[in-house]
Amino acid sequence: MRIDVMEHYGLVKPLSQAGYYETKHHQQMLKDIKGSILEGRLVAVCGVIGSGKTVTLRRLQQQLREENRILVSKSLAVEKHHVRLTTLVNALFYDLSSDKHFQIPQQGEKRERDLRELVKKSKRTVALFIDEAHDLSSQTLTGLKRLMEVVEDGEGRLSVILAGHPKLRNDLRRPTMEEIGYRTDVFTLDGITGSQREYIYWLLKACTDGQVEPEAILSIEAIDLLASKLRTPLQVQQHLALALEAGYLTGEQPISASLVESVLSKQLNDLEPTLTRHGYRMKDLVAQFDVKPAEVRALFSGQLEPNRATEIQNRLLAAGLPL
Repeated sequence: MRIDVMEHYGLVKPLSQAGYYETKHHQQMLKDIKGSILEGRLVAVCGVIGSGKTVTLRRLQQQLREENRILVSKSLAVEKHHVRLTTLVNALFYDLSSDKHFQIPQQGEKRERDLRELVKKSKRTVALFIDEAHDLSSQTLTGLKRLMEVVEDGEGRLSVILAGHPKLRNDLRRPTMEEIGYRTDVFTLDGITGSQREYIYWLLKACTDGQVEPEAILSIEAIDLLASKLRTPLQVQQHLALALEAGYLTGEQPISASLVESVLSKQLNDLEPTLTRHGYRMKDLVAQFDVKPAEVRALFSGQLEPNRATEIQNRLLAAGLPL
């Protein structure tokens, strides 16, 4: 957002830097995840794009470090669809080794044995966090489960926390993933669902340091409209920024509901963006549901033959996808 727009409405920080917004759902979920980690469980935290997974997990990692009962490790590899088990094992070595000049064993058997000893010597549960885990292959996910068993056999405890879109949750429920899916504690992050209005008030107060009343920036009707149409922190931040910029250009303050209506995306809840928010891209739909790219494009545009469209939609619903 432009600095002159921020100054006009009294914002002292960008909307994206407001901080961590916590509901009772967040508090209970973090408590439950900690319990699963202490038990050495495989954990999946799933939420749509923009629901706040990254900031929530940062909060969890901060709490774990402050409590000092659990050692935190995190994979920094970016291209998760290329990540193999070896990369994740290396992340554990980097975070757990106290020797600055250590060498990660290249031979698989020695690497796993040395890692098992590292975890055992730590005398604490080790938590490995993996973001964008919906892109991990089934072989890598299964390998992580086996790695946890290897560590446990060596009298250590390793918990793996997978964070990803709802696609991760749905994939874990597939019959082919039974070996790992039934052993995973799945938590769904609902973001700010049910608390959109409270979030908007908190966001504006946080970004103005409490010096400007939210109703002086947005009319009550405009706040109600945003709260009724949007579901995630990211959606609220994006559309609120658009409304502030439009209001600055028109000189409107407080911003009206009609101006907010004009900047709301008309395709926000269409099938394609909805599936994308849940982690399903074109290649995922083609691979998982045996459809052709042309059929997917026709489905998105509403031009697919009705019987075929119904058939594909039934497959999507059976797999837990939102329609």
